[in-house]
Amino acid sequence: MNPVVQTSYQLGFIAISFGISVLGAFVALNAASRIRGFNGRISWLNTICAGIALGGIGVWSMHFIGMLALKMDMATSYGMIETLISLVAAIAATSLALAFVSKGPDKPGRIMGAGFLLGLGVVVMHYLGMYGMKFGGFIQWDFGVVGISAVIAVVAATAALWLAFNMPTLKLRAAASVLMGVAVCSMHYTGMHAAEFICTTANRVAQPQGFGYISSMDLPSMVATVALAMAALISVDQAFQSAGNAARRRVAQNAAAGSRIKAR
Repeated sequence: MNPVVQTSYQLGFIAISFGISVLGAFVALNAASRIRGFNGRISWLNTICAGIALGGIGVWSMHFIGMLALKMDMATSYGMIETLISLVAAIAATSLALAFVSKGPDKPGRIMGAGFLLGLGVVVMHYLGMYGMKFGGFIQWDFGVVGISAVIAVVAATAALWLAFNMPTLKLRAAASVLMGVAVCSMHYTGMHAAEFICTTANRVAQPQGFGYISSMDLPSMVATVALAMAALISVDQAFQSAGNAARRRVAQNAAAGSRIKAR
């Protein structure tokens, strides 16, 4: 029996994973534009919203939809403990990166530092997620390709952050979202290319069982539903914040106009 597991990819799920990554990045970058309020203080609500959108949707959800694209000639499951830790790591890293760059988006040092942190967060999330993958065997890694995947994540994340924070128009924010989606997906599929799955069991179709294990066919569907729901809720929150900010600006403008009239 050949111990190497045969793998292939379904292009439809690859396209969906890219779309989800871009969606999460777009919602996150819109939220990130409001991290610093009018008074210059950081809004931790918007920081967390941006971190959930980018880390939870754009990175974590994309990863597991991407794993659904992977076809293997053996059954797999996922450990929920490792999976949830990878989610927390993705949200924490992206939230910190966005908060850091928002303090000085025009400073190259902050952009580079935040890009490194964000790219590293993507890498850590990916390999933690892979660690949570359960099957009758083990993964043999090509560490040269692993290194390339990390470089891709950091460089593309840095470019996306610079574009998002220094050219804050809607079109350029959308372009930054696509670039971020390219960064996350390129890192993911390059990282997958670094993995060779080695089978050590005679019964390849036996579903791995254990505490907190969930079938590989159940988790991605759940992740996709949760990701879309999270994106919708965050978008609604941002829409209400936009309306509130616009109302406050109108009040301030009216007050300023009234003051000028009295001064005359």
